Amino acid sequence: MITNSTIAAISTAPGTGGIAVIRVSGQQAFEICDTVYKPKNKEQSLLIQAANTVSFGNIVNKSGEIIDEVLVAVFRNPHSFTGEDVIEISCHGSVFIQQNILQLLIQSGCALAQPGEFTQRAFLNGKMDLSQAEAVADLIASTSAASHRMAMNQMRGGFSNELIKLRTQLLNFVSLVELELDFSEEDVEFANRDHLKQLSTDIEQLIARLANSFIVGNALKNGIPVALVGETNVGKSTLLNVLLNEDRAIVSDIHGTTRDVIEDIISIKGINFRFIDTAGIRNTKDKIENMGIERTYQKIEQASIVLWILDCTELSEHIEWLTERIQKRAAGKKVILVFNKIDKIAEDERDVLTHLFDQFDGERIYISAKNRINTEALENALINASQLPEIQTDDVVVNNVRHFEALEHALQAIKRVSEGLENNISGDFLSQDIRECMHFLGEITGQISNDEILGNIFGKFCIGK
Repeated sequence: MITNSTIAAISTAPGTGGIAVIRVSGQQAFEICDTVYKPKNKEQSLLIQAANTVSFGNIVNKSGEIIDEVLVAVFRNPHSFTGEDVIEISCHGSVFIQQNILQLLIQSGCALAQPGEFTQRAFLNGKMDLSQAEAVADLIASTSAASHRMAMNQMRGGFSNELIKLRTQLLNFVSLVELELDFSEEDVEFANRDHLKQLSTDIEQLIARLANSFIVGNALKNGIPVALVGETNVGKSTLLNVLLNEDRAIVSDIHGTTRDVIEDIISIKGINFRFIDTAGIRNTKDKIENMGIERTYQKIEQASIVLWILDCTELSEHIEWLTERIQKRAAGKKVILVFNKIDKIAEDERDVLTHLFDQFDGERIYISAKNRINTEALENALINASQLPEIQTDDVVVNNVRHFEALEHALQAIKRVSEGLENNISGDFLSQDIRECMHFLGEITGQISNDEILGNIFGKFCIGK
Protein backbone atom coordinates (compact mmCIF):
# COMPACT_ATOMS: atom_id res chain seq x y z
CA MET A 1 0.00 0.00 0.00
CA ILE A 2 3.04 2.31 0.26
CA THR A 3 3.09 4.38 -2.94
CA ASN A 4 5.75 6.52 -4.58
CA SER A 5 3.44 9.54 -4.85
CA THR A 6 4.18 12.74 -2.99
CA ILE A 7 1.12 14.07 -1.17
CA ALA A 8 0.13 17.52 0.05
CA ALA A 9 -2.70 18.93 2.16
CA ILE A 10 -3.62 21.80 4.47
CA SER A 11 -3.10 20.46 7.99
CA THR A 12 -4.69 23.27 9.98
CA ALA A 13 -8.43 23.62 10.51
CA PRO A 14 -10.51 24.98 7.61
CA GLY A 15 -11.08 28.72 7.54
CA THR A 16 -9.17 31.94 8.11
CA GLY A 17 -6.60 32.20 10.90
CA GLY A 18 -3.33 33.85 11.79
CA ILE A 19 -1.19 31.00 10.48
CA ALA A 20 -1.91 27.92 8.33
CA VAL A 21 0.31 24.86 7.81
CA ILE A 22 0.58 22.96 4.54
CA ARG A 23 2.23 19.56 4.79
CA VAL A 24 4.03 17.72 1.96
CA SER A 25 5.31 14.13 2.27
CA GLY A 26 6.97 11.75 -0.16
CA GLN A 27 10.07 10.99 -2.21
CA GLN A 28 9.77 14.17 -4.29
CA ALA A 29 8.83 16.51 -1.42
CA PHE A 30 12.05 18.56 -1.56
CA GLU A 31 12.23 18.74 -5.37
CA ILE A 32 8.59 19.81 -5.78
CA CYS A 33 8.67 22.40 -2.99
CA ASP A 34 11.98 23.78 -4.31
CA THR A 35 10.25 24.77 -7.57
CA VAL A 36 7.79 27.10 -5.77
CA TYR A 37 9.87 28.24 -2.80
CA LYS A 38 12.54 30.93 -3.03
CA PRO A 39 14.49 31.38 0.23
CA LYS A 40 15.68 34.86 1.21
CA ASN A 41 19.13 33.34 1.55
CA LYS A 42 19.62 32.15 -2.03
CA GLU A 43 22.29 29.68 -0.91
CA GLN A 44 19.78 27.90 1.38
CA SER A 45 17.99 25.69 -1.19
CA LEU A 46 15.58 23.08 0.20
CA LEU A 47 17.64 20.39 -1.55
CA ILE A 48 20.59 21.06 0.76
CA GLN A 49 18.81 22.52 3.81
CA ALA A 50 19.71 20.65 6.98
CA ALA A 51 17.14 18.39 8.60
CA ASN A 52 14.99 19.77 11.42
CA THR A 53 15.66 23.39 10.46
CA VAL A 54 13.46 26.28 9.33
CA SER A 55 14.13 28.81 6.59
CA PHE A 56 12.38 32.04 5.59
CA GLY A 57 11.38 32.91 2.04
CA ASN A 58 8.64 33.40 -0.54
CA ILE A 59 6.21 31.13 -2.35
CA VAL A 60 6.08 32.23 -6.00
CA ASN A 61 3.95 31.07 -8.90
CA LYS A 62 5.18 30.21 -12.37
CA SER A 63 4.93 33.86 -13.42
CA GLY A 64 7.27 34.87 -10.61
CA GLU A 65 4.49 36.55 -8.62
CA ILE A 66 4.93 36.29 -4.83
CA ILE A 67 1.99 34.51 -3.20
CA ASP A 68 3.17 34.82 0.41
CA GLU A 69 6.11 35.09 2.76
CA VAL A 70 6.48 31.75 4.55
CA LEU A 71 8.54 29.66 6.93
CA VAL A 72 9.53 26.21 5.66
CA ALA A 73 10.50 23.36 8.00
CA VAL A 74 12.49 20.39 6.66
CA PHE A 75 12.28 16.84 8.02
CA ARG A 76 14.36 14.16 6.30
CA ASN A 77 13.45 10.47 6.29
CA PRO A 78 13.25 8.41 8.37
CA HIS A 79 13.14 11.04 11.13
CA SER A 80 9.74 12.53 10.35
CA PHE A 81 6.12 11.90 11.29
CA THR A 82 5.46 9.79 8.18
CA GLY A 83 8.95 8.26 7.94
CA GLU A 84 9.33 9.98 4.53
CA ASP A 85 10.84 13.30 3.45
CA VAL A 86 8.46 15.94 4.82
CA ILE A 87 8.11 19.69 4.24
CA GLU A 88 5.84 21.89 6.38
CA ILE A 89 5.01 25.34 5.00
CA SER A 90 3.74 27.91 7.51
CA CYS A 91 1.93 30.65 5.63
CA HIS A 92 -0.54 33.40 6.55
CA GLY A 93 -4.01 32.04 7.30
CA SER A 94 -5.87 33.57 4.36
CA VAL A 95 -8.00 30.91 2.65
CA PHE A 96 -6.98 32.44 -0.70
CA ILE A 97 -3.28 32.04 0.14
CA GLN A 98 -3.72 28.48 1.42
CA GLN A 99 -5.56 27.36 -1.71
CA ASN A 100 -3.10 29.07 -4.04
CA ILE A 101 -0.10 27.38 -2.42
CA LEU A 102 -1.85 24.01 -2.45
CA GLN A 103 -2.76 24.40 -6.14
CA LEU A 104 0.85 25.31 -6.97
CA LEU A 105 2.09 22.16 -5.23
CA ILE A 106 -0.43 19.98 -7.07
CA GLN A 107 0.49 21.59 -10.41
CA SER A 108 4.14 20.86 -9.62
CA GLY A 109 3.58 17.15 -9.06
CA CYS A 110 1.93 16.57 -5.68
CA ALA A 111 -1.23 14.52 -5.21
CA LEU A 112 -3.92 15.79 -2.85
CA ALA A 113 -3.74 13.72 0.36
CA GLN A 114 -6.70 11.55 1.32
CA PRO A 115 -8.20 11.69 4.85
CA GLY A 116 -5.68 10.27 7.31
CA GLU A 117 -3.09 9.52 4.63
CA PHE A 118 -0.18 11.12 6.51
CA THR A 119 -0.92 9.01 9.61
CA GLN A 120 -1.51 5.94 7.43
CA ARG A 121 1.94 6.38 5.89
CA ALA A 122 3.40 6.70 9.39
CA PHE A 123 1.81 3.33 10.23
CA LEU A 124 2.87 1.65 6.98
CA ASN A 125 6.43 2.95 7.40
CA GLY A 126 6.67 1.55 10.93
CA LYS A 127 6.64 4.87 12.78
CA MET A 128 3.71 3.71 14.92
CA ASP A 129 1.41 0.72 15.22
CA LEU A 130 -2.29 0.77 14.39
CA SER A 131 -3.53 1.43 17.94
CA GLN A 132 -1.14 4.40 18.19
CA ALA A 133 -2.37 5.71 14.83
CA GLU A 134 -5.98 5.54 16.03
CA ALA A 135 -4.92 7.42 19.18
CA VAL A 136 -3.88 10.35 16.96
CA ALA A 137 -7.54 10.80 15.97
CA ASP A 138 -8.62 10.43 19.60
CA LEU A 139 -6.10 13.08 20.67
CA ILE A 140 -7.42 15.53 18.07
CA ALA A 141 -11.00 14.85 19.20
CA SER A 142 -10.29 14.93 22.97
CA THR A 143 -12.51 17.40 24.83
CA SER A 144 -11.61 16.68 28.45
CA ALA A 145 -8.54 16.14 30.61
CA ALA A 146 -9.35 12.43 31.01
CA SER A 147 -9.87 11.74 27.29
CA HIS A 148 -6.66 13.67 26.55
CA ARG A 149 -4.66 11.54 29.01
CA MET A 150 -6.04 8.31 27.54
CA ALA A 151 -5.17 9.35 23.99
CA MET A 152 -1.68 10.54 24.96
CA ASN A 153 -0.90 7.29 26.79
CA GLN A 154 -2.10 5.18 23.85
CA MET A 155 -0.23 7.33 21.31
CA ARG A 156 2.97 6.98 23.33
CA GLY A 157 2.59 3.19 23.20
CA GLY A 158 1.18 2.33 26.65
CA PHE A 159 -1.50 0.02 25.25
CA SER A 160 0.82 -1.37 22.57
CA ASN A 161 3.45 -2.28 25.15
CA GLU A 162 0.89 -4.31 27.10
CA LEU A 163 -0.09 -6.17 23.92
CA ILE A 164 3.53 -6.80 22.92
CA LYS A 165 4.19 -8.42 26.31
CA LEU A 166 1.09 -10.57 25.89
CA ARG A 167 2.01 -11.72 22.38
CA THR A 168 5.59 -12.50 23.50
CA GLN A 169 4.28 -14.70 26.31
CA LEU A 170 1.86 -16.42 23.94
CA LEU A 171 4.61 -16.95 21.36
CA ASN A 172 6.83 -18.64 23.95
CA PHE A 173 3.79 -20.63 25.06
CA VAL A 174 2.91 -21.92 21.59
CA SER A 175 6.56 -22.59 20.72
CA LEU A 176 6.90 -25.08 23.59
CA VAL A 177 3.59 -26.75 22.74
CA GLU A 178 4.45 -27.09 19.04
CA LEU A 179 7.94 -28.35 19.85
CA GLU A 180 6.31 -31.26 21.64
CA LEU A 181 4.33 -32.03 18.47
CA ASP A 182 7.60 -32.41 16.53
CA PHE A 183 8.70 -35.10 19.00
CA SER A 184 5.29 -36.69 19.53
CA GLU A 185 6.62 -40.19 18.79
CA GLU A 186 9.19 -39.89 21.58
CA ASP A 187 6.43 -38.88 24.05
CA VAL A 188 8.48 -36.05 25.58
CA GLU A 189 7.15 -32.99 27.40
CA PHE A 190 8.98 -29.69 26.96
CA ALA A 191 6.33 -27.53 28.60
CA ASN A 192 5.50 -28.05 32.25
CA ARG A 193 1.71 -28.25 32.36
CA ASP A 194 1.41 -26.58 35.78
CA HIS A 195 3.52 -23.69 34.53
CA LEU A 196 1.40 -23.41 31.38
CA LYS A 197 -1.80 -23.39 33.43
CA GLN A 198 -0.50 -20.52 35.56
CA LEU A 199 0.69 -18.63 32.49
CA SER A 200 -2.66 -19.13 30.78
CA THR A 201 -4.50 -17.85 33.87
CA ASP A 202 -2.25 -14.77 34.11
CA ILE A 203 -2.78 -13.94 30.43
CA GLU A 204 -6.54 -14.45 30.74
CA GLN A 205 -6.71 -12.09 33.72
CA LEU A 206 -4.70 -9.41 31.92
CA ILE A 207 -6.83 -9.58 28.76
CA ALA A 208 -9.99 -9.51 30.90
CA ARG A 209 -8.73 -6.43 32.76
CA LEU A 210 -8.05 -4.62 29.47
CA ALA A 211 -11.46 -5.59 28.07
CA ASN A 212 -13.25 -4.53 31.26
CA SER A 213 -11.55 -1.11 31.15
CA PHE A 214 -13.61 -0.35 28.03
CA ILE A 215 -16.59 0.60 30.22
CA VAL A 216 -14.54 3.42 31.74
CA GLY A 217 -12.71 4.29 28.53
CA ASN A 218 -15.85 4.53 26.43
CA ALA A 219 -17.55 6.72 29.04
CA LEU A 220 -14.57 9.08 29.21
CA LYS A 221 -14.24 9.25 25.43
CA ASN A 222 -17.90 9.64 24.44
CA GLY A 223 -19.33 11.09 27.63
CA ILE A 224 -21.26 9.43 30.46
CA PRO A 225 -24.93 9.35 29.38
CA VAL A 226 -27.17 11.22 31.82
CA ALA A 227 -30.94 11.19 31.25
CA LEU A 228 -33.03 14.12 32.54
CA VAL A 229 -36.46 12.65 33.25
CA GLY A 230 -39.66 13.65 34.98
CA GLU A 231 -43.10 14.99 34.25
CA THR A 232 -43.78 17.93 31.94
CA ASN A 233 -42.90 21.44 33.14
CA VAL A 234 -40.71 20.37 36.05
CA GLY A 235 -37.70 22.27 34.64
CA LYS A 236 -35.73 19.62 32.72
CA SER A 237 -35.01 21.88 29.74
CA THR A 238 -34.18 24.83 32.02
CA LEU A 239 -31.68 22.67 33.91
CA LEU A 240 -30.13 21.45 30.65
CA ASN A 241 -29.67 25.05 29.48
CA VAL A 242 -28.08 25.99 32.83
CA LEU A 243 -25.65 23.06 32.77
CA LEU A 244 -24.68 23.80 29.15
CA ASN A 245 -24.67 27.55 29.78
CA GLU A 246 -26.65 28.15 26.60
CA ASP A 247 -30.25 28.06 25.35
CA ARG A 248 -30.07 24.59 23.85
CA ALA A 249 -33.61 23.46 24.68
CA ILE A 250 -36.90 25.34 24.29
CA VAL A 251 -38.33 26.44 27.65
CA SER A 252 -42.07 27.07 27.91
CA ASP A 253 -44.92 26.94 30.41
CA ILE A 254 -46.86 24.86 27.89
CA HIS A 255 -46.94 21.16 28.83
CA GLY A 256 -45.29 18.76 26.40
CA THR A 257 -42.98 21.31 24.74
CA THR A 258 -40.11 18.81 24.52
CA ARG A 259 -41.28 16.01 22.26
CA ASP A 260 -37.97 14.61 21.09
CA VAL A 261 -34.64 13.79 22.66
CA ILE A 262 -32.06 16.60 22.88
CA GLU A 263 -28.44 15.67 23.60
CA ASP A 264 -25.31 17.69 24.31
CA ILE A 265 -21.96 17.16 26.02
CA ILE A 266 -20.38 19.19 28.80
CA SER A 267 -17.11 18.65 30.68
CA ILE A 268 -17.39 18.81 34.48
CA LYS A 269 -14.08 18.69 36.35
CA GLY A 270 -12.37 16.88 33.49
CA ILE A 271 -15.12 14.30 32.87
CA ASN A 272 -17.49 14.47 29.89
CA PHE A 273 -21.20 14.00 30.54
CA ARG A 274 -23.65 13.53 27.69
CA PHE A 275 -26.89 15.09 28.90
CA ILE A 276 -30.11 13.85 27.36
CA ASP A 277 -33.19 16.05 27.77
CA THR A 278 -36.24 13.84 27.30
CA ALA A 279 -39.94 14.37 26.76
CA GLY A 280 -41.95 14.81 29.97
CA ILE A 281 -43.69 11.66 31.15
CA ARG A 282 -47.47 12.01 31.51
CA ASN A 283 -50.74 10.47 30.36
CA THR A 284 -51.61 12.01 27.01
CA LYS A 285 -53.58 11.13 23.89
CA ASP A 286 -51.21 13.08 21.63
CA LYS A 287 -49.61 10.47 19.31
CA ILE A 288 -46.45 12.49 18.66
CA GLU A 289 -45.95 13.25 22.35
CA ASN A 290 -46.44 9.57 23.22
CA MET A 291 -43.68 8.71 20.73
CA GLY A 292 -41.40 11.13 22.58
CA ILE A 293 -42.34 9.55 25.94
CA GLU A 294 -41.49 6.09 24.61
CA ARG A 295 -38.08 7.44 23.58
CA THR A 296 -37.71 8.77 27.13
CA TYR A 297 -38.10 5.24 28.49
CA GLN A 298 -35.49 4.01 25.99
CA LYS A 299 -33.01 6.71 27.03
CA ILE A 300 -33.48 5.86 30.71
CA GLU A 301 -32.46 2.28 29.92
CA GLN A 302 -29.43 3.48 27.92
CA ALA A 303 -28.24 6.04 30.49
CA SER A 304 -25.68 5.39 33.22
CA ILE A 305 -27.08 8.13 35.48
CA VAL A 306 -30.70 9.29 35.75
CA LEU A 307 -31.60 12.76 37.02
CA TRP A 308 -35.20 12.41 38.17
CA ILE A 309 -36.48 15.97 38.35
CA LEU A 310 -39.48 16.96 40.49
CA ASP A 311 -41.31 20.27 40.88
CA CYS A 312 -41.20 21.23 44.58
CA THR A 313 -44.21 23.50 44.22
CA GLU A 314 -46.57 20.95 42.71
CA LEU A 315 -46.12 17.23 43.15
CA SER A 316 -48.25 15.37 40.65
CA GLU A 317 -51.23 13.29 41.73
CA HIS A 318 -49.72 10.61 39.48
CA ILE A 319 -46.45 10.48 41.46
CA GLU A 320 -46.87 6.78 42.40
CA TRP A 321 -47.57 5.89 38.75
CA LEU A 322 -44.52 7.88 37.68
CA THR A 323 -42.29 6.40 40.41
CA GLU A 324 -43.18 2.86 39.38
CA ARG A 325 -42.29 3.49 35.72
CA ILE A 326 -39.03 5.33 36.34
CA GLN A 327 -37.74 2.84 38.90
CA LYS A 328 -38.61 -0.07 36.61
CA ARG A 329 -36.67 1.42 33.67
CA ALA A 330 -33.80 2.72 35.84
CA ALA A 331 -33.20 -0.53 37.74
CA GLY A 332 -29.51 -0.96 38.56
CA LYS A 333 -28.59 2.60 37.56
CA LYS A 334 -27.50 5.59 39.60
CA VAL A 335 -30.62 7.73 40.20
CA ILE A 336 -30.32 11.25 41.63
CA LEU A 337 -33.55 12.82 42.86
CA VAL A 338 -33.51 16.51 41.93
CA PHE A 339 -36.09 18.73 43.64
CA ASN A 340 -36.38 21.84 41.45
CA LYS A 341 -37.84 25.32 42.20
CA ILE A 342 -36.68 25.07 45.82
CA ASP A 343 -36.67 28.89 46.03
CA LYS A 344 -40.47 28.88 45.91
CA ILE A 345 -41.15 26.78 49.04
CA ALA A 346 -40.47 27.11 52.77
CA GLU A 347 -38.01 24.97 54.78
CA ASP A 348 -40.77 22.93 56.46
CA GLU A 349 -42.24 22.09 53.03
CA ARG A 350 -38.84 20.66 52.03
CA ASP A 351 -39.05 18.26 55.01
CA VAL A 352 -42.45 17.08 53.80
CA LEU A 353 -40.96 16.32 50.38
CA THR A 354 -38.14 14.36 51.99
CA HIS A 355 -40.55 12.15 53.93
CA LEU A 356 -42.58 11.42 50.81
CA PHE A 357 -39.53 9.70 49.33
CA ASP A 358 -38.27 7.86 52.42
CA GLN A 359 -38.05 4.62 50.45
CA PHE A 360 -35.76 6.21 47.86
CA ASP A 361 -32.16 5.35 48.80
CA GLY A 362 -30.41 7.49 46.16
CA GLU A 363 -29.00 10.97 46.56
CA ARG A 364 -31.31 13.99 46.88
CA ILE A 365 -30.40 17.45 45.60
CA TYR A 366 -32.47 20.62 46.13
CA ILE A 367 -31.98 23.25 43.44
CA SER A 368 -33.47 26.14 41.55
CA ALA A 369 -32.41 25.71 37.93
CA LYS A 370 -33.84 29.06 36.87
CA ASN A 371 -31.94 30.97 39.59
CA ARG A 372 -28.88 28.67 39.49
CA ILE A 373 -29.22 27.78 43.18
CA ASN A 374 -27.21 24.73 44.34
CA THR A 375 -26.38 23.63 40.78
CA GLU A 376 -22.74 23.15 41.85
CA ALA A 377 -23.91 20.52 44.37
CA LEU A 378 -25.66 18.76 41.50
CA GLU A 379 -22.42 18.75 39.47
CA ASN A 380 -20.56 17.23 42.45
CA ALA A 381 -23.28 14.59 42.76
CA LEU A 382 -22.79 13.72 39.09
CA ILE A 383 -19.03 13.34 39.60
CA ASN A 384 -19.63 11.02 42.57
CA ALA A 385 -22.27 9.01 40.69
CA SER A 386 -19.95 8.49 37.71
CA GLN A 387 -17.63 6.39 39.91
CA LEU A 388 -14.84 6.79 37.38
CA PRO A 389 -11.26 6.45 38.57
CA GLU A 390 -8.91 9.34 37.95
CA ILE A 391 -6.93 8.52 34.82
CA GLN A 392 -3.17 8.92 35.21
CA THR A 393 -0.76 9.41 32.32
CA ASP A 394 0.51 5.81 32.47
CA ASP A 395 -2.87 4.08 32.95
CA VAL A 396 -3.88 1.68 30.16
CA VAL A 397 -7.58 2.14 29.37
CA VAL A 398 -9.32 0.76 26.27
CA ASN A 399 -11.67 3.29 24.63
CA ASN A 400 -11.97 1.93 21.09
CA VAL A 401 -14.82 -0.42 20.06
CA ARG A 402 -12.59 -2.24 17.55
CA HIS A 403 -10.01 -2.92 20.25
CA PHE A 404 -12.68 -4.08 22.69
CA GLU A 405 -14.15 -6.56 20.20
CA ALA A 406 -10.70 -7.97 19.40
CA LEU A 407 -9.94 -8.34 23.12
CA GLU A 408 -13.24 -10.15 23.66
CA HIS A 409 -12.35 -12.64 20.90
CA ALA A 410 -8.83 -13.05 22.34
CA LEU A 411 -10.32 -13.63 25.79
CA GLN A 412 -12.57 -16.43 24.52
CA ALA A 413 -9.58 -18.06 22.80
CA ILE A 414 -7.36 -17.99 25.91
CA LYS A 415 -10.26 -19.36 28.00
CA ARG A 416 -10.39 -22.33 25.64
CA VAL A 417 -6.65 -22.80 26.22
CA SER A 418 -7.17 -22.85 30.00
CA GLU A 419 -10.02 -25.36 29.64
CA GLY A 420 -7.90 -27.46 27.29
CA LEU A 421 -5.03 -27.63 29.79
CA GLU A 422 -7.43 -28.69 32.53
CA ASN A 423 -8.82 -31.44 30.29
CA ASN A 424 -5.40 -32.53 28.94
CA ILE A 425 -6.35 -32.06 25.29
CA SER A 426 -3.71 -32.63 22.62
CA GLY A 427 -1.11 -30.00 21.82
CA ASP A 428 -2.34 -29.34 18.30
CA PHE A 429 -5.70 -28.08 19.63
CA LEU A 430 -3.93 -25.99 22.27
CA SER A 431 -1.70 -24.50 19.60
CA GLN A 432 -4.68 -23.55 17.44
CA ASP A 433 -6.39 -21.65 20.28
CA ILE A 434 -3.16 -19.91 21.32
CA ARG A 435 -2.53 -18.75 17.77
CA GLU A 436 -6.13 -17.52 17.51
CA CYS A 437 -5.57 -15.43 20.65
CA MET A 438 -2.37 -14.00 19.13
CA HIS A 439 -4.25 -13.27 15.90
CA PHE A 440 -6.84 -11.05 17.60
CA LEU A 441 -4.21 -9.21 19.65
CA GLY A 442 -2.27 -8.65 16.43
CA GLU A 443 -5.35 -7.11 14.80
CA ILE A 444 -5.30 -4.32 17.40
CA THR A 445 -1.72 -3.23 16.70
CA GLY A 446 -1.89 -3.88 12.95
CA GLN A 447 0.51 -6.83 12.92
CA ILE A 448 -2.41 -8.55 11.22
CA SER A 449 -4.48 -6.21 9.04
CA ASN A 450 -6.12 -5.84 5.66
CA ASP A 451 -6.93 -2.99 3.31
CA GLU A 452 -10.58 -2.91 4.37
CA ILE A 453 -9.74 -2.40 8.04
CA LEU A 454 -7.14 0.27 7.24
CA GLY A 455 -9.50 2.09 4.88
CA ASN A 456 -12.22 2.14 7.52
CA ILE A 457 -9.89 3.47 10.21
CA PHE A 458 -8.03 6.17 8.30
CA GLY A 459 -11.06 7.24 6.27
CA LYS A 460 -12.47 8.80 9.47
CA PHE A 461 -9.46 11.11 9.91
CA CYS A 462 -9.47 14.71 8.76
CA ILE A 463 -7.56 15.63 5.61
CA GLY A 464 -4.06 16.86 6.46
CA LYS A 465 -3.58 14.35 9.26
